[in-house]
Amino acid sequence: MIRSLRVRLMLAAFVLALLFMLALLPALQKAFSLALQESIEKRLASDVTTLISAARIENNRLEMPELLPDEKFNLPDSRLLGYIYDREGNLVWRSRATAEENINYTPRYDGRGSEFARIHQGNGEEFFVYDVEVKLLGGKSAAFSIVALQPVREYKQTLDGLREKLYLGFSAALLVLLLLLWAGLTWSLRSLRQLSVELDDVESGARDGLSGEHPRELLRLTHSLNRLLRSEREQRGRYRDSLDDLAHSLKTPLAVLQGVSESMAQRREDREQARVLQAQIERMSQQIDYQLQRASLRKSGLVRHRVQLQPLLDSLCSTLAKVYRDKTVHVSFAVPAGAVVPMEQGALLELLGNLLENAYRLCLAQVRISLLTHNGSLELCIEDDGPGVPPDQRERILQRGERLDRQYPGQGIGLAVVKDIIDSYDATLTLDDSPLGGAAFRIRFPFE
Repeated sequence: MIRSLRVRLMLAAFVLALLFMLALLPALQKAFSLALQESIEKRLASDVTTLISAARIENNRLEMPELLPDEKFNLPDSRLLGYIYDREGNLVWRSRATAEENINYTPRYDGRGSEFARIHQGNGEEFFVYDVEVKLLGGKSAAFSIVALQPVREYKQTLDGLREKLYLGFSAALLVLLLLLWAGLTWSLRSLRQLSVELDDVESGARDGLSGEHPRELLRLTHSLNRLLRSEREQRGRYRDSLDDLAHSLKTPLAVLQGVSESMAQRREDREQARVLQAQIERMSQQIDYQLQRASLRKSGLVRHRVQLQPLLDSLCSTLAKVYRDKTVHVSFAVPAGAVVPMEQGALLELLGNLLENAYRLCLAQVRISLLTHNGSLELCIEDDGPGVPPDQRERILQRGERLDRQYPGQGIGLAVVKDIIDSYDATLTLDDSPLGGAAFRIRFPFE
């Protein structure tokens, strides 16, 4: 499928121009043929006039001079053929050029005056014939058919030459037309290229909307896109505000419940109920955090983000090194300088925070982070030398609330948040065994 609009238009223009020229060629060839035949007829009529002016009647006999005014009739190798027949169709005179010709022609002395025709000979030869009936010669009564002939092959050679030139001319004209069309389309599509550049700027965050400096036919599209962009920004702003309000409104009731559970825990008979209450409060808090993160990190539909990876990794690893200061963790990087990831910064920070926290918590001493291209996609890999994930458990731990490690508190929503973020960016998450001995979390982003 052809995806270029310019190529589509050029192909359509080429096909239409070619069809037009193919339809025009026969008409032009016919016009050239008729014009050439008309020219031949006029020339043969002129030759017949030459013969008539040279003919004389003496004693009721036709007399022709030895040398005619038109010397072409006098040359034996000339292709100008002249004949004179009487009323009964008997040949009474022929030009010198007819000495080697044996033409089978019978004039029609039927009162038509003159006739231009095309005759065929038994040997396949064709001739144009101009036949004039003459009743007076030099003021004396006469009855003759004066005929001038010309071989058709000369006409065909001329027509073939004209046709060849016509084909060459049309080919050159078609090439010039296509070049002009390409230049015209390039100029006409500049507005679409400008629109594409502005859309790239919008996606990269360099501008907030499209300008109004576009052709009238595109203004409705640009206005609609600007309305959509404004609506999206306003909706995302309202969404964030609502989420912030929800988080603040839930924080106080949860704090009150936490205080009640701590008071209950001080009474021996209520410790079991307090433990259950605290566990449920923690579960509620984590579930609220999960739902807020899941909603607020949804990818924008129109704005395409690019975030440098290494600064985020440095910040997160510095923070986690302080959290796990009792464990010596060596972190190695295989990230190209200036490498970017096609995600919003908040979403990428949440994703890396969960995966690196798991790696720091479960590793023995090593964590490796790499970014590379693989099979037409961008792959981010986080590995550790911990216990790894059994193959039969890898699908389960990505589900919300599922955990393999029970030594630490939590509800197992970290990887579920990671999975939701990855899904919202059309990426994929796979779990493999790492050469370090533990788990390898591989995130693949499609190239945009």
